[in-house]
Amino acid sequence: MPTPEITLHVLPPSHPCRTAEAALARKGLAYERVELTPGPHNAAMEEIYGEGARTVPGMVIDGEAVHGSVAISERLEQVAPDPPLYPPDIAEEVREAERWGDAELQDLGRRLPWGALHFRPEAMGTFGGGAPLDPPGTDFAMKFVHSTWRYHAISAERLATDLDGLPAKIDHVDELAARGILGGEEPNAADLQIGATLRILLVLGDLQPLIEERPAGMLARRWFPDYPGAVPAGAFPAGWVPKP
Repeated sequence: MPTPEITLHVLPPSHPCRTAEAALARKGLAYERVELTPGPHNAAMEEIYGEGARTVPGMVIDGEAVHGSVAISERLEQVAPDPPLYPPDIAEEVREAERWGDAELQDLGRRLPWGALHFRPEAMGTFGGGAPLDPPGTDFAMKFVHSTWRYHAISAERLATDLDGLPAKIDHVDELAARGILGGEEPNAADLQIGATLRILLVLGDLQPLIEERPAGMLARRWFPDYPGAVPAGAFPAGWVPKP
């Protein structure tokens, strides 16, 4: 089979993009990585992937546009079946877990980090691999974070609800691991979908005690050992974060 020509459109801090990149690495497929500019990326994505397809990642494979991390994993499985992202003996369970990770968990990987950055905007510099921002940089970060809250419809009430519901979601991940759906010898599509979201949550010091020493935390660090960003504990107001 000829090697497909692949272009992946990403934003550097995006956890769904990390999922897609990990899936491509799992398949051993070479690709061109195109980093888009935050903000203008919405129009650029729609131009390539169609109306309403404003988010990353997107993949163009041999001229075919594929939008979203779940669709990308499915398409890669068709193009290069081995090694599998959906092991035959648990394929349906993996797909169900992957869909859950996309629908129920993935948005927390957007709202909670941006929520924490509202309270600690200087930490935005660490998401680019650098140090916390200086005062002028923090002024810019505050404006950017405020616009991002509007874009993702984040509110204090929404953050409090997300945080309150997080322990149950971590329990579900641990249950999936106990059933052997996650955390096998090799990563599957659900490992990559769920693990990337958990990994970005681990850059928040407030959430590390809820995740770090559990199967969910070990899964995240196993498949995504390096992830930029560090928001110190104490970012969220007292009482918002559930106790471990």
